[in-house]
Amino acid sequence: MTKQDMRVDTGLSSCRRLGLPLALAAAALMQGCAPLLIGGAVLGTGLVVLDRRSPGIQLEDETIELRAAARVRELATLGQIGITSYNRVVLITGEVPATREKLAVEEAVMKVENVRSVVNDLTIALNSGFGARSGDALLSTKVKASLIDAKDLQANAYKVVVERGVVYLMGRVTQREADRGVEVARSVPGVEKVVKVFEILTEGELAGMGRAGAGASSAAAAAARAASAPK
Repeated sequence: MTKQDMRVDTGLSSCRRLGLPLALAAAALMQGCAPLLIGGAVLGTGLVVLDRRSPGIQLEDETIELRAAARVRELATLGQIGITSYNRVVLITGEVPATREKLAVEEAVMKVENVRSVVNDLTIALNSGFGARSGDALLSTKVKASLIDAKDLQANAYKVVVERGVVYLMGRVTQREADRGVEVARSVPGVEKVVKVFEILTEGELAGMGRAGAGASSAAAAAARAASAPK
């Protein structure tokens, strides 16, 4: 692949590129690199990871990423483009050679079904090289690990995207969680800047989601016990 070839990455494909052992350990706790979570998934450690999006929205986000990537490929523009959808808000990152291409990519993504809004942070520049992108992947892993280590945060509430040393934080969080997440990300060596792409929840909305999630988890646990009970 030459310096000027086009490449379109979705949130799923970018996770598959993380071949580092550390990535496998830390990123498994973040929904950006995990398989689709239907209500929640029990990890080997016994930790239950819950996504703050409904199962339907999670599926929509994956579909949006795939459809948006297909539309961008149809443009045949030179560039290296990343597409990440969270709660139907699409973040576009990467590099394109000119403003015309940047606007064309945004227009194509906006036409994808179920997209609510687009945050277009494409850079007008030559495509970054393998070394830079490997550095971004490692930095992403470090930010995710730092969020996991922060005991006052639910790390799975954040989706982390890194491009050219810039960290983008997505997710449905309270204002406290937003501010604290930014603080944690900024503390990681190598981070140039942190960009917030959050949907802010009130404390009451978050509490309501917690009660709903607890009810769903209890129902799933009861169903599992019933299925495994002797007949």
